[in-house]
Amino acid sequence: MGLYADATALLMNLTAPLTVRYGDALQLVRDEVDDPSTWRVPTRHGQVRCFVYRPRPGRRAAPSTPGAYVHLHGGAFLMRHAAMDDFFARWVVATTGAVVVNVDYDVAPRHRYPVAQEQAHDVLRWVQEHGHERDVDGTRVVVGGFSAGGNLAASACLQARDAGEPPVRLQLLGVPSLDVSTPVKPATIPRPMIDERIVGLVRATYFKDAARRTEPYASPLLADDVSGLAPALVLTAQHDALRAEGDAYAQRLSDAGVAVEHHVVPGQDHYFLDPGDLDQARHWMQVMSEAILRALD
Repeated sequence: MGLYADATALLMNLTAPLTVRYGDALQLVRDEVDDPSTWRVPTRHGQVRCFVYRPRPGRRAAPSTPGAYVHLHGGAFLMRHAAMDDFFARWVVATTGAVVVNVDYDVAPRHRYPVAQEQAHDVLRWVQEHGHERDVDGTRVVVGGFSAGGNLAASACLQARDAGEPPVRLQLLGVPSLDVSTPVKPATIPRPMIDERIVGLVRATYFKDAARRTEPYASPLLADDVSGLAPALVLTAQHDALRAEGDAYAQRLSDAGVAVEHHVVPGQDHYFLDPGDLDQARHWMQVMSEAILRALD
């Protein structure tokens, strides 16, 4: 695919603010949370911008120094658009009292694997080590993400374990991409959101080096050992082409003795938070925020 793939990825990145609008209908607590401030967090690939959401004073009984939820948005490793998950960052702040760090990591075609995975790990580690400098309890941290962000969250947890670093309280993996080595994903419905074209584009751009696609930090499902990882909340969707790898990873974690809560969202494709069914979306958002709250408390 070569230059055509890179050009397509670049166009998707540039147009993401116009095309990725599913979160607009999911802004259930917009007025309860102030707009985010910005942190510049050092990583081995330069500074990474993070959008930081904080609870308003007096909005919710919480420790004087709140814990943190480090969030990694989706976008197929092609769309650098952290605001796509602004709705969820606000929801977590409003329902848990945590500080949310929404990471604006680098994407293809300007950057390729393992840049985003290493940035995710470095930001997570920085929050744990330096959070107290920003009025955040770095000993109480959850990491999570949706789709590509679920891959980054799982990868960051593997990297932290392998480096002997303190584990986070919880890894939240929403419809995660966990095996980029496989070019064909099983589909149970016509015209799934994640099709062979998207999978091929991701592999041709961000995971361009085919020899590295089986590395555990690229494809966490293929890790030789998943023991000793943080407890996990895994949400997969009934008709999602990525469901099989998410289900398999949840089972592997459980078999390795990791505490796992796994839900399959019925009737949904990859956008498991259906903007057309706010009752359903609210339910699953509540499932996630309650898990974050339990972990931080």
